[in-house]
Formats: sequence, C-alpha cells, structure tokens
Amino acid sequence: MSDPFIIGITGASGAIYAHRLMRHLNDLNAEVHLVMTEHGRQVIAFEGHQELTSLASKIYRNDDMFAAIASGSFRHQGMVVVPCTMASLGKMAHGIGDTLLTRAADVCLKERRPLVVVPRETPMHAGHFQNQKILSNLGAVVLPANPSFYLKPQSIEDLVDTVLARVLDHLGLDHPVSRRWREMGQ
Repeated sequence: MSDPFIIGITGASGAIYAHRLMRHLNDLNAEVHLVMTEHGRQVIAFEGHQELTSLASKIYRNDDMFAAIASGSFRHQGMVVVPCTMASLGKMAHGIGDTLLTRAADVCLKERRPLVVVPRETPMHAGHFQNQKILSNLGAVVLPANPSFYLKPQSIEDLVDTVLARVLDHLGLDHPVSRRWREMGQ
C-alpha cells in the first residue's frame, strides 16, 4: 500500500465533507490517518457522522505531540483539514502548532507536502481573508466548501461531492467522484 493521507477534522459544521472524503479515499484504496479536535468530535456526533472513524486505519489523539504525523520524517501523501474552523486556519497560517492537528499541518508546509484546507464558515471578516491569503502564500490550497451547481446535483451527497472532487484533484488522485465541466454530454 502507498503512503497514507492525513485527514484533520475541526469543529466547523460540515462533518459530511470529512465523512464522504474518507469514504472516497477508502474506495480508492488509500490509507487514511485521522486526527480530530475535541470540537470536531462534538460536531461529528451532533451531525450524526460518528461512523466516519471506522474509515480510518489510524486515529491519533489531538494532544499526542509524539505521534508520527508530528514529524517531517513521517511519509504521507498530503493532509486535508475538512471542515476547517477559522480558528484552526488562523493557527496554521501563523505556524502555531500547539495541537497535533495544527502541528501536522505545519509539517506539511515546511516539508512542501500537499495541504488542502476546506474552510466551512460564513460570513467572513477581513482577518479570515488575511489568514487564508497567508496560508495560501505558504503553499497550502485553501478550498472553501463552495459547491457547484452546473452538474445539477440531485442530493446533498452530490452537492458535497462537487467540493470533494476538487479536493481529490489537488491531492493528485484520479477519481470518479464527480463529472467535470463539459463531460456532461452537452
């Protein structure tokens, strides 16, 4: 099996994004390592996606700063933080690795590994935009959870998948998750 992907989940609403992403990665036979904030765990439970933990081959405690993913020597294919709060995004933008999740993201940046951050927040203020710009300038892909409608989604899952298809693209994975523009037979 190839190197794993790291999924980080924070306390923003939108656990369905993490759940479906992990399912798609499993369908692609990718190994998934998971780290969640305490608020992330609470949102997952509140939104009814507790079973997503069964899709991870390894789960790390967010306070375990000795975990493998805290080190640049740990080999992996990239990290996705989904959904991402503005607080976690701000910490990542400013190199504050005070939890395993933010440390693992910082390691991605310093090692030049893919880091895709999916903020799920609205509205935003100027500080949120500044932090996203900083994170982007550091090499992360900031990919807001803004679904597209031109594929005429028929369900919430279809709508979520329009975002996740872009996430998988930025991880360099071939996938059948969503059709592409002009692949619609029109």
